[in-house]
Amino acid sequence: MKSTMQKYNIEILPPAWSELDEIASYYHHVFGVKSAQNITAKIFSCRERLEQYPLSCPYVPDKELGLQEYRCRAEYVCFYRLIGNTVYIYHIVHDSREYAKLFK
Repeated sequence: MKSTMQKYNIEILPPAWSELDEIASYYHHVFGVKSAQNITAKIFSCRERLEQYPLSCPYVPDKELGLQEYRCRAEYVCFYRLIGNTVYIYHIVHDSREYAKLFK
């Protein structure tokens, strides 16, 4: 039986690619190659989930960003919005960062 579940397009925007590169570089430098590969794989597993269930993550706790329909996923927070059939990933940062400043 074929699945009729819609699959959404994922577009990782340049700032998010840059942040992902910084995260991987940090883990590589501090913890080694395997750790960098593991954290990158963990972040990409979030991407795969968004292809199927883009509305499964909560809105960003920041009121202003939440009203703009930004959603997030933690430990490394993936900030994204669903527009039409595409999930646009704007930023990927650690959840301890003051992320609201990224959007100002």
